[in-house]
Amino acid sequence: MTAPSLILVGHGGGDPRVAEVSQSLRARVTELRPGLDVHAAFLDNPPTALQVINKLVERGVTEVVLTPLSLSDAFSGGAELTALLTAIRAAHPGLQVVASQPIGPDSRLLSVVDRRLRDELRRRRIDDLDGLVFLADGGSDQQGHDPRSHAIIARRARLWSAHHRLPSVTAFGSDHGPSAAEAVRSLIAQGRRHIAVGSWYLSPTEDYREQSRLALAAGARAVSAPLGAEPELVETIISRYVVSAMDMVDLEPLLTDQPVRHLSAVSA
Repeated sequence: MTAPSLILVGHGGGDPRVAEVSQSLRARVTELRPGLDVHAAFLDNPPTALQVINKLVERGVTEVVLTPLSLSDAFSGGAELTALLTAIRAAHPGLQVVASQPIGPDSRLLSVVDRRLRDELRRRRIDDLDGLVFLADGGSDQQGHDPRSHAIIARRARLWSAHHRLPSVTAFGSDHGPSAAEAVRSLIAQGRRHIAVGSWYLSPTEDYREQSRLALAAGARAVSAPLGAEPELVETIISRYVVSAMDMVDLEPLLTDQPVRHLSAVSA
């Protein structure tokens, strides 16, 4: 049989650049795995995951994997995704639908943070730094504060800081603090004057833009752009999908001497 359809679930919002990142990721996953049926859906605006699934069910699709495009949640994608799964299963009780682990916080994405920061430092002609801020997307208010995920993000930040051998402070957006501005001011209080902010955001959300503005106003020399649709994110998406797709394989035939279903186009 064919592989389950994949729906990338992200936040949309008023800025079209946010949705464009999700659509770019969908296109790049499709380029890498042309046999895979990939769609983008949003929590904040159309097309929603339920709207996409309605069309898939009309086409006869029976299995779907949702992959949350969240960098701030290491486990479940938050309350919004739980509510979404409940609504989908109520609308389509015959559909097999699961949610994969969110794409973050995967350590391979630290290389993207570095690339984005180097680009911004080059653009601003900045050669020397003596302090870093690791600015992580705090998640939506609906998701709520997840101490376990924040602890993992803090470990990623320490790894990033150790790699660069510079003092670093971790900041969180969405009022889950400390904010980027507070982190910059704490480094300035330590005597640091050449501070840059590495951004652990997927797209230029309103929260990212506000945190960036406040960090620069507080004295940061540069703030990197969000990660965007980079190859490391595409690889992470496929890895998350493969695990969940394999979990959907029906192993009952192994006990009844019947042919086992095979999933195609899901290899990492």
